[in-house]
Amino acid sequence: MLFQKGTVGSPHWRLGLAVLTCLITIMPPAQGAEGPQFSATRVWPSTLYTRLTFESATLPSYRYFMLESPRRLVIDIDDFRLSRVLHKLSQQVNASDPFISRIRVAKFDAKTLRVVVDLKQPVRTDIFNLKPVANFQHRLVVDLYPKLNSDKDPLSLFLANTPSVGSPLEPLASPIGKASFIVMIDPGHGGEDPGAHGLRKTLEKNVVLQIAQRLKRLIDQQPDMAAVMTRSDDHFVPLAMRVAKAQQLKATIFVSIHADAVVNRQARGASVFTLSTRGATSAAARFLANSQNESDLIGGVSRSGDSYLDSTLLELMQHQTLHDSAILGSAVLKQLHKINPLHKSRVERAGFAVLKAPNIPSILVETAFISHPEEERKLKTARYQQQVAEAILAGIQRYKAKRYE
Repeated sequence: MLFQKGTVGSPHWRLGLAVLTCLITIMPPAQGAEGPQFSATRVWPSTLYTRLTFESATLPSYRYFMLESPRRLVIDIDDFRLSRVLHKLSQQVNASDPFISRIRVAKFDAKTLRVVVDLKQPVRTDIFNLKPVANFQHRLVVDLYPKLNSDKDPLSLFLANTPSVGSPLEPLASPIGKASFIVMIDPGHGGEDPGAHGLRKTLEKNVVLQIAQRLKRLIDQQPDMAAVMTRSDDHFVPLAMRVAKAQQLKATIFVSIHADAVVNRQARGASVFTLSTRGATSAAARFLANSQNESDLIGGVSRSGDSYLDSTLLELMQHQTLHDSAILGSAVLKQLHKINPLHKSRVERAGFAVLKAPNIPSILVETAFISHPEEERKLKTARYQQQVAEAILAGIQRYKAKRYE
């Protein structure tokens, strides 16, 4: 029986498949089976979508289809054998996961590994392979989105279903209210993309989320100001969607928070970057921009061509937006200097994809170098995280007073 990749089964053999799917839970694993195997599996749940990843040294060939009563997704993978990590896959599913109730894995036949994902609600699936990048091998990625009564691209569901921004058809919810100065806070990386890490294995994605949460609480306490985050938990958001969220919300400013690493572990200090349309102001700025822009490759995006990352976007950049970004960046940098030595004494410029909102002043803050042992230690402390959040807020307030008051 042949299946087309990415197609749903026809009714005349669906019943047979349902029976076979039930049987795989009692089939014993093949003994002495040869062939490649998955070396790692991960489950990344969030309120927006859930992602499953299967990592292996060999590019997997797969087919998938949906079954009803009960509702489940079935993925058949050619020539792969069972491994210990697959037996533990269902243990990674949280009870609070909005889409998955459990995952079962077994050999369907001698040449087919079958993964059955039991679902809690109707979903739209996006399944694709990712080539090796950074520390990752080949990855089979399964994204589960809530199913809408439309044929939208799965990535566009970030805009339609995010609690931070709300549906385009509905008014923005609290805490935005009637605040006229909206700060889009962007904690870098997330989910499958951990960002940089220190010698003590501190992950960038975790510390920047904690700093961002502190900054949001501070901003929401200010009169006539409100903050929204591109991500509020540990899940991956494509760079284009971070920009698109700010655009939909009509944010006043965009602040991306990072804690990068370089080979030279003596490098230390805070930095602030704005977008450059002509090239980086230093080799270090170029390196950091390239490493951050690689986020989509690491986190995993199945399609390209989003308008916000299109090359023609730079033609739409307004001179005033770049000018205001420089003013905002300078104000924040001066405040960061009060709590930590600066890596560079001036605002640098580089081609960061996440700063490309054409009408929103945008900055990227490198809070410290997580690759520096002492700064890694500080980044993990509540005291330094709060100091960074307060410094960024003070810079924002100075910018707001100069530009809007």
